[in-house]
Amino acid sequence: MSAWTPLLDWWFGPRSEEGGLDARAASERKHRLWFGYQASQDAEARALFADMTEQALAGGLVHWNESSGGWLARTLLLDQLPRMIHRGTPRAFSGDPMALAAAEAGIAKGLHLALAPIERVFVYLPFEHAEDLASQDRAVTLFSQLRDTCSDADIPVFDGFLDYARRHRTVIERFGRFPHRNAILGRASTPEEHAFLQEPGSRF
Repeated sequence: MSAWTPLLDWWFGPRSEEGGLDARAASERKHRLWFGYQASQDAEARALFADMTEQALAGGLVHWNESSGGWLARTLLLDQLPRMIHRGTPRAFSGDPMALAAAEAGIAKGLHLALAPIERVFVYLPFEHAEDLASQDRAVTLFSQLRDTCSDADIPVFDGFLDYARRHRTVIERFGRFPHRNAILGRASTPEEHAFLQEPGSRF
């Protein structure tokens, strides 16, 4: 068993006997873990993977990038796990630059092509999380391609991911940053951002 297997099993859930990962089943089973907030989930992430996350944030575990599974896991440790383990603090976003660099390098090598479609979502999310328009354009392109190549049965799942990529891009195009991060990062919000943050769905 690889060092990253427990993380991937926790994040995606069980695979088929052939090693496949069903997008709809995984999304239904893990959506709250991926995109919802529960204190118990954050505590579990902290208990199970805080050490790995801190190693990745310190620039370690680079050798994991030599395989698609390790690369996926390290990207999770840089992009997703800090948002749970360090929720509500600046450290929640501290791995974003490294996650984006890892995502770019892995995609350039074609590592994403060895992943199941639902796994690719999480090596594309660093582009969606970046506060620059070029990365947001890349996110929309990647999620569009993913949606266009998935099975017909999985289109609703990937339509949802594409919609979120487009919504993130709209925010960056409008403000150049994510206003919902301002308070956490000690940034002053403009009057327009204050008004935006009163709108439903403005905080993702």
